Amino acid sequence: MTISSARPWSPARFREAAREIAATGQRIYGNGWSPATSSNYSLRLNADYCAVTVSGRDKGQLTETDVMVVDMANQPASVGKPSAETGLHTQLYRRLPQAQAVLHTHSPASTVLTMHYPHENILRLEGYELLKAFSGITTHESRLDIPVFDNTQDIDALARDVDQAMADGQITHAYLIRGHGVYTWAESMAACYRQLEALEFLFAVEVQRRQLRN
Repeated sequence: MTISSARPWSPARFREAAREIAATGQRIYGNGWSPATSSNYSLRLNADYCAVTVSGRDKGQLTETDVMVVDMANQPASVGKPSAETGLHTQLYRRLPQAQAVLHTHSPASTVLTMHYPHENILRLEGYELLKAFSGITTHESRLDIPVFDNTQDIDALARDVDQAMADGQITHAYLIRGHGVYTWAESMAACYRQLEALEFLFAVEVQRRQLRN
């Protein structure tokens, strides 16, 4: 495939985004949330393009060269093969102009919660102090409902389902894919990582609480 030499995004912004994605990816891997080649991360470059991790890279060895550019129709705009799940990133950027970063991980806790409870289509987080880590939540006296979508290889169909759920007001800060992991987004990479860290902590707490009930 031929990539146009014209670059309708700032090369400096792309280099900055690639560094930020790689550094964040290394933090995520260090926490055990993205084993092997799983997961994908992205940053918006402008209204029409985003930087996203390429397909099949070991997240424990992620570098700036493992990041490429795609447009909002998921078409490559630089050298590389984008992740098969790129469409889930671009759906969020198209739906939410304020979204600047998207993180997707495959942690043990998110996998256990969605696989062990196959009939639960919503994970409810309520009463936790750490809910204040999410943009717009200011008190622990809050409830965060996280929808769970069934896993599928049809990413286009899944993106349409997510988009419809967002249009219906069913998704605010994150969603889960059964046996697959979590997606979260925010107005910056720092805010997105903060939300991810809070989510992963709360998922682990939920697993432990459910174990204690048995």
